[in-house]
Amino acid sequence: MRPSHLVRPGLALLLAAGLSTLAAPVGAARAATPTTSASVAPVAVTSSEQLAPGVTYGSFQVDTPRGPAVGYLLTADLRKNRVSLDLLHPDTVAQRQVVSAMTNAQGAIAGVNGDFFNISETHAGVAPTGSSSGPEIADGEQLKFAVPTAQRFGPGLAPGTSTRDVFGVGVNGEARVDTLSLTGEVRSGTHAIALGGLNQYALPVGGVGLFTSAWGTASRVRSTCGSDTSRNDPCSTHTYEVTIRRGVVTAVGQTPGAGAIPADTEVLVGREGGADALDDLAVGDRVSVHEKLSSAGAPKLTFAVGGAPILRDGVPLAGLDTRTAAVRSAAGVSPDGRTVYLVALAGRAPASAGLTIAELADVLRALGADAAVNLDGGGSTTVAVREPGQATATARNSPSDGTERAVANGIGIFVGRH
Repeated sequence: MRPSHLVRPGLALLLAAGLSTLAAPVGAARAATPTTSASVAPVAVTSSEQLAPGVTYGSFQVDTPRGPAVGYLLTADLRKNRVSLDLLHPDTVAQRQVVSAMTNAQGAIAGVNGDFFNISETHAGVAPTGSSSGPEIADGEQLKFAVPTAQRFGPGLAPGTSTRDVFGVGVNGEARVDTLSLTGEVRSGTHAIALGGLNQYALPVGGVGLFTSAWGTASRVRSTCGSDTSRNDPCSTHTYEVTIRRGVVTAVGQTPGAGAIPADTEVLVGREGGADALDDLAVGDRVSVHEKLSSAGAPKLTFAVGGAPILRDGVPLAGLDTRTAAVRSAAGVSPDGRTVYLVALAGRAPASAGLTIAELADVLRALGADAAVNLDGGGSTTVAVREPGQATATARNSPSDGTERAVANGIGIFVGRH
């Protein structure tokens, strides 16, 4: 099928002379605006089928100076009251799983991989946690916050962006690109300590982080390694950990631990000045901990995944890379927040020449996106789809590793979930 809101017979998505032209989805019309990035050749949608009312899956191709780049496109019309997005994720934050397995486990009809994550380590004796760089909100539950930007894995960010940027959906059912902040404190009597982290693999220098049962079993030592300016800086030698059970301090120690955290327990980890602040707490002290993720925009987000902004108000951001072509994934949204575009390129050459980040922004804009983020790419790039009549979703893009890579999270499209 070729739904009229996605493709018209014979229509090419044009990106010529720095100007893109496309019949935009219903409710998402806007005037074409010159882009600031290097343009690419015409992008042709080569196939499209309806997975469910409001959800389509198809493929496209764009010719680049390096050869043809082949990609896969999922669209979700959030105006359909049974179509929604949510975070695909393993059982815990510090864990990885392949996209098809997460898609099937959570009952999504389709999904793509999500944020960059802690996949490798240069710190001796410290294992990668597998957790994502940016925030995570799943079904309204705030799972984690963002690591310092210098501790992020992945290509460079556009000026003015950070690990706190997300792609998400608000309680009004509209998708958007937004920025999250963390507020919170640890209070014992008149003593208050500001929180600088939530279930994240790296804390700001001098900060205190909160770890909950959502973190998983991975060691918390990695959270005290690196710095605000370099991911590879040494692990701090000045750390402290406090365990709180049902509001009472039950254990303290100099070194962050590992292992599952019970549902009634919270663990605080501090480094440098944060370690000094936690050292004031003693076993038996009564402690309250409060944390909240807030978005720059409104309304409140019920789903969020970290992503690097590449498109804003229909214009590619300044400073996007124009040289390095790679297998990439991305998420974009129409001006009205109701149509979402999830893109995953095919595996490496000869299957696909890949795209630069600037070219990726142009493609998302041509598809109808007003705002978009770059997601993890390379061997992580995966699109999983369950077509009508199929019992399970399977990967469709021949991942460049040869098999699906286990990833930290993803974006799932759901039908009739709520």
